[in-house]
Amino acid sequence: MTTKNPDRRFFGHPAGLATLFFTELWERFGYYGMRAILVLFMTAAAAAGGLGLDPSRAYAIYGLYTASVYMASLPGGWIADRILGQQRSVLYGGIIIAIGYLTLAVPSELAFYGGLAVVVIGTGLLKPNISTIVGQIYSPADPRRDSGFSIFYMGINIGATIAPLACGWVGERINYRPGFGLAGLGMLIGVLTFWRGLGRLQGAGSRPVEPPDAETGLRWRRNFRRGLLVIFCIPALLILLHFTGIFPLSVEFLVNSAGAVLALTTLGLFAWMFFGGGWTPAERRRLAVIAVLFCGSSIFWAAFEQAGSSLNLFAKNYTNNVLFGFAFPASWYQSLNAAFIICFAAAFAWLWIRLGDRQPSSVAKFALAMVCASAGFALMMEASRRSATGILVSPLWLVGTYLLHTFGELLLSPVGLSAMTRLAPARVASLMMGVWFLSLSMGNYLAGRLASFYGHLPPYELFRALAVLTLAAAAVLFLLVRPARRLLEAAAGERSGS
Repeated sequence: MTTKNPDRRFFGHPAGLATLFFTELWERFGYYGMRAILVLFMTAAAAAGGLGLDPSRAYAIYGLYTASVYMASLPGGWIADRILGQQRSVLYGGIIIAIGYLTLAVPSELAFYGGLAVVVIGTGLLKPNISTIVGQIYSPADPRRDSGFSIFYMGINIGATIAPLACGWVGERINYRPGFGLAGLGMLIGVLTFWRGLGRLQGAGSRPVEPPDAETGLRWRRNFRRGLLVIFCIPALLILLHFTGIFPLSVEFLVNSAGAVLALTTLGLFAWMFFGGGWTPAERRRLAVIAVLFCGSSIFWAAFEQAGSSLNLFAKNYTNNVLFGFAFPASWYQSLNAAFIICFAAAFAWLWIRLGDRQPSSVAKFALAMVCASAGFALMMEASRRSATGILVSPLWLVGTYLLHTFGELLLSPVGLSAMTRLAPARVASLMMGVWFLSLSMGNYLAGRLASFYGHLPPYELFRALAVLTLAAAAVLFLLVRPARRLLEAAAGERSGS
């Protein structure tokens, strides 16, 4: 349900925002702390506590993991809408994530891959539903909505700033396994924070959507049980086939299979969005805008998520990681993006309130985000050209790139979250939030695939390709600003006239 309580106890926003703010802060602490050392752990030699994998294989696993985390948001959104409700989904998801991170700390390669799978399941339950609750604590016409999402996003990035500093230091300077364990401890704090603050949410997300009749409710529960059976049986069967030697699994097979599943899921979802669902004409127009935002988001994240792979490797191999005589871990660059968000999120939130009805549309903001991403990779082109001479380049090249990419993220991510809660039909609110995270899944998968070419292409060529791709996407989005506005105006007219 959507509350209309004009509560202003948390910096002019509902008190429930504080609970969600700190819960997501600790969840992101775990995610970004683990992500900062994930590729470094996989590529480190066994004697140094790593897995000793080839970088291209590590990038493929990294892309598969980050894509799966967001792809799991689709079933997680359905489960919340139909079975558990958003509140229980967030609570159970947080517990599962913590178990996954702690499993990664076990000194076993099997435990490592199993832990990744557990984290994927838990994040699928938590991630789309906590964002949905943020939208539900505001009334649909509340002008604080975009500002609230920006503040929520700032909370995310407080955790993401601290995480690489803490987990990165423990992982690179002590051992990677305790670094993963520290991420799990952060998630446990997040679970406790959410559980203690449930009363502040005033019922938002407490119950699933009521089925129209008993037969429909029975079908939903039956589908849920079948889904659980598939989740446990398919991986068990694959593991059995692998260890018996009947069908040995390879990283390449898993990555390619995941790409095929992701592509089919996306095509099937959009086919259902446009040709099924029993949508009204107004809902179809809003879904068309969601499709535009989906494509823009996927391209942006494919470029942005080079942070954990190609940019991370550039920081390790080609950058002079010394500040005032202090040599710092390469993983610390992962804190820059989040730190910049802390510095500028409030300014962006203020800007949208200040502009009011004169602010750019969501599609225009996405186009501007692409311009920022392209400019960041243009800087990396020059940095990689200089590094080709054999010198270690200044950290300022990466600092400038992360700053530009942060501006792009602030133009796109909180705006996209807010747009999804505003555009989505009420009966599939969490599922449409899952669609948003599916775009991140697609972007992360593409980011991993692009990074896999890093060992075969000079850095200059990779960064140039990314700069051109994002600039071309910006041009297309600018062309779609007016058509998207007309679609939304027509949808608003139909709703008011009904």
